[in-house]
Amino acid sequence: MSALTDKPVVQGWCPGAHRPMMSGDGLVVRVRPRLARLSAQQALGLCELADRFGNGTIDLTNRANLQLRGVKEADHQPLLTELSDLNLLDAEPGIEIRRNILVTPLYRAGDLTARLTQHLIDRLAELPSLPAKFGFAIDTGPERMLAGDSADIRVETGENGLILRADGAETGRTVSESDVIDRLIELAKWFSDTYTPETRRMARVISAQDLPLEWQGSPPGPISTPLQPGACDLGTLLGATFGQLPAGPLSKLIESSGASALRVTPWRLILLEGGADTPAPAFVTDGTDPLMTTDACPGTPFCPQAQVETREIARVLAARVPGSLHVSGCAKGCARMIPADVTLVGCNGRFDLVKQGRAGDEPCQRGLTEEKLMTMDFT
Repeated sequence: MSALTDKPVVQGWCPGAHRPMMSGDGLVVRVRPRLARLSAQQALGLCELADRFGNGTIDLTNRANLQLRGVKEADHQPLLTELSDLNLLDAEPGIEIRRNILVTPLYRAGDLTARLTQHLIDRLAELPSLPAKFGFAIDTGPERMLAGDSADIRVETGENGLILRADGAETGRTVSESDVIDRLIELAKWFSDTYTPETRRMARVISAQDLPLEWQGSPPGPISTPLQPGACDLGTLLGATFGQLPAGPLSKLIESSGASALRVTPWRLILLEGGADTPAPAFVTDGTDPLMTTDACPGTPFCPQAQVETREIARVLAARVPGSLHVSGCAKGCARMIPADVTLVGCNGRFDLVKQGRAGDEPCQRGLTEEKLMTMDFT
């Protein structure tokens, strides 16, 4: 984008494994871990594939998926074969597209969250035709952990038991474990019959018209305290700067910690399941590190729509910006959908400044150079 009038192209879909997206450094191939978990063997295998076919890093997305970047087109099919051998690939592309499921990450094997997620996976073929970014959240721990994350239909812990809630609605419908997936499919069908090209997400439909009363009435339960790097009951939590997992260090860490599995989250945190507390210099281990509240997309030259380099300047500014910082290569703001205290947006090689907003909001200052940013007071 060279002209001031050019706008970033908003893709109506996300990359998958079967359907990758071309970026500035090659294909972006997304892997959707089932129940947000990879066995140690799968995780080590994916690290090896990132080195062999990609750019040596694994991206952790805000939907708790993993991405390999920099894949050559000629290597796409061999990569799919390797992913299939690791059991990280749906044989049917249509099922892969539908398996947009966020899972509260501290579940235990066989508990309600695990059971409901598997039941939904088993019945994905029964869903109606839905927009590619339409997603689900299984948030049935003692407290809700996914309330601020992207999902259109939410299965949650309510004040008085299990509820099914349309995103954007303040209350949901009381359900039981035996009927919740039936009701979820019914709500998805209502959405499929109702949405328009302008309202392709549940919250937008809810804002445009009334949700039937049968889907309302039961309030959701309390929201949990956000997770931080450190030890937890299931193992060790570690932060990933800008959501990047360097494949080599991650592979060594899995082996040295003795972790049995790797769990992923939407918050740039990974969980080494059963892993011992082991030095991890390539990862964030302190919850007060400003990089934990700093978002930056790949920027130039890795994204063809980006108009600035992003991550190096984000590293420099992270400690100087009070609160959250978002550095976006263009006005799409892919790295952070929610407002940040300070947002810098690339525009023709310079930066526009947005305070308390998103990348697409009206800036309060335009045309800032990197040199100018280094001298600014962001308080």
